[in-house]
Amino acid sequence: MNLSLSMVNGERGVVALFVSCVLFSLPSSLLCHGLNLAVLSFFALFLDISAENSASLSHFKTRPGASSGILLGAVALPTVMISKLIQLTRAYSLHQIELQELEHMTMQYWATSASCFGVLIYLCIVMQRAPKPMHPPQSNSVWVATWSLICIVLYAVTCCVSLATISQTGSNTALKLLWELFHGLVAVKLLQQLLNCFPSCASIGEVLLVTAGLVLYFGDMLAYTIAKVSGRLISADFITVRYGIKRSEISIIIQGLTVGLLLFPIFFRFVLRKCERSFGDGYSEERRNNEIQRSLLFFASLGFILIVIVPSWMQFVHGFQVHPIIWVFAFVFSEPFKRLSLCIYWVSLICASVLRFYNISKNSKIERILLRKYYHLMAVLMFVPALIFQPKFLDLGFGAALAVFLALEIMRVWRIWPLGQLIHQFMNAFTDHRDSDLLIVSHFSLLLGCAFPIWMSSGFNDRPLAPFAGILSLGIGDTMASMVGYKYGVLRWSKTGKKTVEGTAAGITSVLAACSVLLPLLASTGYILSEHWFSLILAVTLSGLLEAYTTQLDNAFIPLIFYSLLCL
Repeated sequence: MNLSLSMVNGERGVVALFVSCVLFSLPSSLLCHGLNLAVLSFFALFLDISAENSASLSHFKTRPGASSGILLGAVALPTVMISKLIQLTRAYSLHQIELQELEHMTMQYWATSASCFGVLIYLCIVMQRAPKPMHPPQSNSVWVATWSLICIVLYAVTCCVSLATISQTGSNTALKLLWELFHGLVAVKLLQQLLNCFPSCASIGEVLLVTAGLVLYFGDMLAYTIAKVSGRLISADFITVRYGIKRSEISIIIQGLTVGLLLFPIFFRFVLRKCERSFGDGYSEERRNNEIQRSLLFFASLGFILIVIVPSWMQFVHGFQVHPIIWVFAFVFSEPFKRLSLCIYWVSLICASVLRFYNISKNSKIERILLRKYYHLMAVLMFVPALIFQPKFLDLGFGAALAVFLALEIMRVWRIWPLGQLIHQFMNAFTDHRDSDLLIVSHFSLLLGCAFPIWMSSGFNDRPLAPFAGILSLGIGDTMASMVGYKYGVLRWSKTGKKTVEGTAAGITSVLAACSVLLPLLASTGYILSEHWFSLILAVTLSGLLEAYTTQLDNAFIPLIFYSLLCL
C-alpha cells in the first residue's frame, strides 16, 4: 500500500512521535516490550489507513464526524503501561520496589496489549471479508495477508519471550499465554457488544480504548476471585506474580463499586424478566404502566448490589475485616477537620457552579463548548488543593464521583422515575456533537481523565507532576486552547477543522506556566522534585498538538499521552 503524504495526517503524525519517544526511552531490559509495541503500532497504522481508504468497516455505526481512530485507540493504553514499566524499572534498579511489583505491571502491559491486538486481528478479518470492488489487484490482497501474518508472528514471539522470563523461571508460560489470549477474545466480544448496543456514540478507537480498559479491570477482579476460590487449581507462581501485590483498601472499594455498577444493568434486566415470568403477562403490562413499581424495583436491586453483593466480595476476596461502608466512615473521620472541610468545599463549589452554568445554558447564546470548559476550570479548583494536601482522600472522592455518575447515567438511560427524565434534561444542556441521547460520556471522560493519572501514580512515583497530568492537560491546557481559539483564533490547522494555531499555542503556554508555579509549590510541601524539563516540554507539546489534530474524544486520550511522556 502506498503511504502518501495525505495518509500521514496530523493525528497519526502526533501518535507516531509519541510512540517513538517512548520507544527511544526504553531500557535494555524492556527491548522485547518495545518491539511488541512497535509491531502493535505498525499493525494499527496499517488498519487505520485501510479503514480510511475503504468502506470495509462502514457497517459499524460509529460517531459521525470522527475518524476511525484505530491507531490512537490501539496504542494509548499499552503505551501508558509501558511508560509505567519504564518508571518501575528505574525504581527496581535503585532497590525501591520489589521484583513482584515490576512483574505485576508486566502482566498488566501484556493483558492490555493482548486486548488491543486481538481487536486489531478482528478488524483485519472484517476488512478482508468485506465486499471487494470489481477485479481488485491480486498483489494488494497478497501483500495485506502477508503483512498481517508477519505482525501476528512477531507479536506472538515477543509475547512468548517476555512471559517466559517472568518470575525468573520459564514455568507456566503456557498458562500465562492462555490468560492473555483470554483477554484478547473477551475484548473482541466486548467491542462487538458496545458497537451494537451504543450505535453512533463513539468511534472505533474510542470503543477500543474503553474495551481494553474494561477487560483489564474485569480480568483483574476475576483473577483475584478465582485465585481466592480455587487457589490450588491455579499455579502458585501465576497467582503470586499476577495477583500477589498488596492492594490498598481504597483501590479495592473503587474496583468493587465500579464493576458492580457496570454489571448492574444486566442484573436489573434479569430481575425484570424474572418478575414478568413469575407474574405473567398481566403483571408485565401493569409494570410498564406503573413507573413507581419499576422505580422501587430498580432502587431495591441497586441497594442489594451495593450494600450486600459488592461488600461481600470485598470481604471474601480481599479480607476486609469490617463492612466497606463502615471503613469509609472511619477513614473520613480519622482526619475529620481536613476531610469534612474538603467535602463541604466540593459540595458548595459544585452546587454553585452547576446552578449558575445551567441557568446560563438556558438563557444565554454562549457556545456549549465554552460552557463545558468552565467545568474543566472547576476541576482545577476542586482537585489541585486536594491532590497536594489530601491525595488518598481524593482517590476515594474520585471513586465516589464515578459511582454517582454511573448510577445517574443508568437512571437517565432507563428513565427511572422520578429522576431519570430530570437528569436527561439537565445533561442535554451541556452536550455537544460527541454525545447522543443514548449515551452521554463527556462528564465521564473529564472525571476519568483527571483521575486516571492519579490512580496510576499510586505507589512508587518519581515524577511529581505525573499525578497532575489530567488536571493540567484538561483543566488548563484544553480550556485555554478552546477559549483563546474560539475568541481570537485565525490560523487553522486544517481547512476542515476548527482548531487554531493560536488556541494550541495558548494551551501549551498555559500548561508550562502552570507547571512553573506548581513545581515550587510542591517543593514547599515536601515533594522531592525529579521532573525533567525536556520530558515535560515534550509532554505538553505533543498533548497540545494531539488536541489540535484529533477528532477523537480528547478528554480521554490527552491525559494518557501527557501522563505517559511525564513518566519517561
